[in-house]
Amino acid sequence: MKEGDTAGVVRIEDMEAQVFKLLLRFVYTDSLPEMGNDDEDVMCQHLLVAADRYNLERLKLICEEKLCSYISVDAVSNILALADQHHCDGLKKACFHFLASPGNLNAVITSDGLKHLSRSFPSLMEELVAMLAPLLSHALIDGYSFTKETPTGTPIASGEFTVGGYRWRIEYYPNGRGKKSAEYIPVDIMVPLYLSLDKNTSGEVKVKYQIELADRVKKKKKQPSLISKPVRTFGRADSWSWGFPKFMRRRKFEKSKYLRDDCFTIRCDIVVMREIRTEEATFVSVPPSDLKQQLGYLLETGKGADVVFEVGGGETFAAHRYVLAARSPESDAAAGGVVRIEEMEAQVFKLLLRFVYTDSLPKMKEEDVMCQHLLVAADRYNLKRLKLICEKKLCKYIGVGTVASILALADQHYCDGLKKACFNFLGSSENPPVQARLKFRING
Repeated sequence: MKEGDTAGVVRIEDMEAQVFKLLLRFVYTDSLPEMGNDDEDVMCQHLLVAADRYNLERLKLICEEKLCSYISVDAVSNILALADQHHCDGLKKACFHFLASPGNLNAVITSDGLKHLSRSFPSLMEELVAMLAPLLSHALIDGYSFTKETPTGTPIASGEFTVGGYRWRIEYYPNGRGKKSAEYIPVDIMVPLYLSLDKNTSGEVKVKYQIELADRVKKKKKQPSLISKPVRTFGRADSWSWGFPKFMRRRKFEKSKYLRDDCFTIRCDIVVMREIRTEEATFVSVPPSDLKQQLGYLLETGKGADVVFEVGGGETFAAHRYVLAARSPESDAAAGGVVRIEEMEAQVFKLLLRFVYTDSLPKMKEEDVMCQHLLVAADRYNLKRLKLICEKKLCKYIGVGTVASILALADQHYCDGLKKACFNFLGSSENPPVQARLKFRING
């Protein structure tokens, strides 16, 4: 934390005390307490900002993961803006995934959320539109005058094109689609335009689309946004095609700028909407806690150490008084400076320190002997978990040649579990020589 480089009183601006309290708790414990459903979403947003400020990547991911569960019609705009500001790719994808559902998108459109994004975060709005960006397809109708001889109900279809993994075509009906079209005089016929899905498609496809005539003289028109367009479902028995049964009146069309040199172009913009999957999607993966590794690195480097232990034949170990005090109130480091440790081998003390910082032990040579020494040290410094770990390891080393010394050790240091394990071994009918030897020692 940058503010930590300065000694004395550090003033933190732009952060509520409760947020900083949770931030500090995470720094010390690598975890967050239960925050309650009423305000967890708000607190996680504040914590995400703080985590980004102090480069606490794991806390940031935890907040992202929690916020994913709070994405809703009312909240998605604010959460998306937050994710964009603080480079939260997973949270951003979760918001886009939510908006890719036609029902969700339509509900958000009716609210002021997208208006807020458009005003305050125009670049993000552009990205959202790009995410929903349509594929642009053109159908050129060449020889318009000849198409007027096409029978009523018969379409002139474009070549097939693919959008979203589905095959489509644009259909133009020069003389109308239904029987009523035949009743019109030719110049008053309403000409339909339709977008059609390949009938070999299995399942339903939800689509937003726009069909219009393209002006071939003007510069290329900017792609329109389809966000406000209704969602149409293709693929049902009666809905392989959607479009405009009265797209244009022939008389008006033939006088328009769109018909030139007996040709015109139909433009169709399409976006296939994706429904949210029934299985839970994972957008943010929180790595396991690395607090042990961080404290282990602190021990190895000695950065900020304020006490030195001299053990055995003069080997020294740098450490940190506050870490030792938190883990072992019985430690000898309170005064700082150089502390001499008697009656303990350097290798044992090194393992003891490693456990204090990382709460774990490495693989050890002569594990049975080392565990006995560590058990004594753990009892001396009131490291109860280390003591129990040593007890558990020693249980598997109980044998004919070791049970007596292990039992004596267990009795001296009040290791009830280890003591019971020894008695259990001695009480087994499979070990009569041991029983006889102990009986001889007692009687002798």
